[in-house]
Amino acid sequence: MINKDKIVNLPSRVKIIGVPISAVNMDECIHFLMKNWNQLKGNYICVSNVHTTVMAHDNPLYFKVQAESLLSVPDGKPLSVIGKKYYPKMDRVTGPDLMRRIFNESKNRSFKHYFYGTTRENLDKLLEKIEADYPWITVVGSEASVFRPMTDAEETQLIDRINATNPDFVWVALGAPRQEEFCYRNEGKIRGLMIGVGGAFNVVSGVIDEAPRWVQDIGMEWFYRLMKEPRRLYKRYITTNTRFIKLLIKEHANG
Repeated sequence: MINKDKIVNLPSRVKIIGVPISAVNMDECIHFLMKNWNQLKGNYICVSNVHTTVMAHDNPLYFKVQAESLLSVPDGKPLSVIGKKYYPKMDRVTGPDLMRRIFNESKNRSFKHYFYGTTRENLDKLLEKIEADYPWITVVGSEASVFRPMTDAEETQLIDRINATNPDFVWVALGAPRQEEFCYRNEGKIRGLMIGVGGAFNVVSGVIDEAPRWVQDIGMEWFYRLMKEPRRLYKRYITTNTRFIKLLIKEHANG
């Protein structure tokens, strides 16, 4: 775990079903990152939602991954809604929006970006989209996921390839919990700020349709995505969302 003593104004966290989620909104998140930029390399950020929060509640090792991150920002609408009870300014920080905001911040800074994850085909589409919409972005490298556990030697070689490019941001899209566990294992080893953004690569590239803003605002993005990918997401959303509600009720009943 990296010593964070030199970091200024590290955001507080609010516990949601016992899992500590950073009490931030997008503007506060970006302000914090830019203000502390020189101290952040080697750290990692989790983009947290109901699914990852339930997993962290149920799995002590994954809880540690989420709790020891630089930030675990509230991607999921329910997290920000619950958090507002304690921090009124808390709001969603979604993976796609976080990518776009940091891309725009890069316009006036010399940030270098590395992209790791998804398929080579989808990764190439993301890079094409970045070149078209964010021509000022400096992409220093990219590598697709191998979609299997890597050996220690393979992961060490990957770290060496990433570090050889001297990145500022290392965007990781392996899906939860793999991406967060990857970042946790390599905290302090990878010399860039790692951000696990899951499906954001495919959203930003246009491979997957993004839910309309009004759907996101009313907290129904999960249903929109379920209708788009029912086979892949049915068990995750129905089972996890139901468990999340039960845990919230239990938490409320216990005071």
